Formats: sequence, C-alpha cells, structure tokens
Amino acid sequence: MSEYKKIGVWQTAFLGDAVLTLPMLRALKDRFPEAEVHFYVRGGFESLFSGQPEITAVHGFAKRGVQKSLNAAVRLGWEIGQQGFDLWISTHTSLRTALVSGATGIGRRIGYNAPWFNRIAYTETVDRRFNELPEIERLMELVRPLGIDGPAPMAELVLFEEARRAASEYWEAADFDRPVLGIHPGSTWPTKCWPVEYFSEIAARAADSGAHVLIFAGPGEEDVARQVERGAGRDSAHITNLAGKLTLPELAAFLGRLDAYLSNDSGPMHLAWTQGVPLVALFGPTVESLGFFPRGSNSTVMETALECRPCGLHGPRKCPEGHFRCMKNVTPDAVWVELRKKLGI
Repeated sequence: MSEYKKIGVWQTAFLGDAVLTLPMLRALKDRFPEAEVHFYVRGGFESLFSGQPEITAVHGFAKRGVQKSLNAAVRLGWEIGQQGFDLWISTHTSLRTALVSGATGIGRRIGYNAPWFNRIAYTETVDRRFNELPEIERLMELVRPLGIDGPAPMAELVLFEEARRAASEYWEAADFDRPVLGIHPGSTWPTKCWPVEYFSEIAARAADSGAHVLIFAGPGEEDVARQVERGAGRDSAHITNLAGKLTLPELAAFLGRLDAYLSNDSGPMHLAWTQGVPLVALFGPTVESLGFFPRGSNSTVMETALECRPCGLHGPRKCPEGHFRCMKNVTPDAVWVELRKKLGI
C-alpha cells in the first residue's frame, strides 16, 4: 500500500453531511499519519472544521456563488490537480463533483459507483450500500480500498480555542444556577420543522420546571426563533433568544456546553451529538433508517409510525399528503418526558 503524502477529501453537501465525514477523516489520518489531509467543504463552513487535528487545511467551495457553473468546477479541478495531491476521495455524488474530481487528474481518485458518470470521473469506485449501512459506515466504504478496515472511529468535533472561550465567557457571565436546555426550531427544509407552538410549549415547561432555555437559530431563522420566544409567554428571565448572535463555531461551542438539546433533524443536531451533548432529535419526513441520525447513548430520536414516511431524503417543501402528521403526532408531552430525564429535573 502506498504511503500517501497529500490527500484531498471532498464533501460539499450540507453541514450535517460534512460533520458525518469526521470519522472517515480520522481513519485516514490514523492510517497515513505523515500525510496532509485537506478537506473541501461548502463555502461558509471552513471555520467550523479548522480546529480538527486530523485536518491540515480546510477549503471552501462556493457552490451557490462564483463557482456554481460547471465550467468553474472544471477549472477548480485543474487547479487542485496542480497542487501535488496523490490521493483524492469524494463523498459527494453530483455531476459537478464528478467534474471537479475528474479534472484534477490525481493518480488515485476514489468515489461511489453511482451515478453512472462517477465511473468515468474516478479511477476506483465502491458501492455506497445506501440501503444497508448508516451514513458514517457508507463513508467508511470509500477508504476500504486503502486497507482501512474495522469500525469507524468515534466522531469528535474539535473547535478552536476562540470559539470555546466565547462559550465559556457567556456561561460565566450568565452564572446559570439551573440546567441549560438549548432548542433549535429551524431547518433548511420546512417539513423537517416541528410546529413552532410545540417548541414554545417545551420552552415554557422547561423554564417553569427549573431550567434555563437558550433559543438558537441560523441565518434566515430569526423570525421562527422570535415566534418561539413570544409563544412561550412566561418567565422571560429564564428564556434567552440567541438568534443571529453567534458565528457557526460559536454556535457549536455553545451547544457543547448544554445540559440537553432539542432539535429538528438538521445540521446543528450533528454539532451537538459529536460533542456528547444529550439530545432529543425530531424526525418527521425523514426516518432514522436513512442513516443520518445522531449517534450515542445520549441521543434520542422521536418519530411516529406512518405509511407515508419517509417522503424524501431531505423532506419536501410541503407535506405531500397535506396533513403533516409526521411532526404533529410527536407531541410536546412525549418530548418533555425525554427531555426531563436528560435535564435531571
């Protein structure tokens, strides 16, 4: 087996997908400890992964910006190909990704064997085994040809000191005398969102029961955070809305300090469980068996059995059946039972 010196790993999908790649990156570094490992992610995520000890450098790809055209993808591939990489691994399956990968001309390029054009873009392809394995194990299939066997290493998000310091200073200033529950009511996909009034009910119950509630929201989710805060309607001294106030690394660091976390099936959910945070994840249009679920004994997935689930890999913009029972049937009462256990109140 060659001892590779410079390895590129391409994962430009959503935030959660990039986080789920961490065990495979760890396995690569363990197998090739002297190699540089470069991680290519969607533009805007670079700062989140810059503290990972197994990664030499993180590079952003502006797939929704100046690099969105197929011509730009080919040009980027050419540029990468001039940078001395001797191994390229792609976890993504889009045509644009295949163009980037093929254009690099790197001597060994590993990707999945579908769609069909991947067999042209890569020197080696593997079966993703989508219906057999969870996502972390599917990603590990990409490194099996490199002699990396056995279970995936534990996923662990490592943040720069600056982000950890921001969280530590906030906790010291707040001087919490009660457990802290974080809730994140937003998602890129509308049908992945638990009803706002349900989140408000949990926030109110938590505050009344002796917890402090922090409401988190990503860009564009500020309004739903305000709705949750207004809907809780009581004990505002123990409910704090942090929407729009944190960078992505700071969000991750704040999540890492929580006593419990309530989230839709979204990227921040993965930021929490990879730091060992006890969490309840709400799954509606998606299901745990798709493989993108939170790991660990501290993670609980709440879902309801319906014949129409799942209705897509991500969830459509609107419920195809018009009833949205996949989320409405997961009641605040049931969720609160699980959260109380995690909060110890």
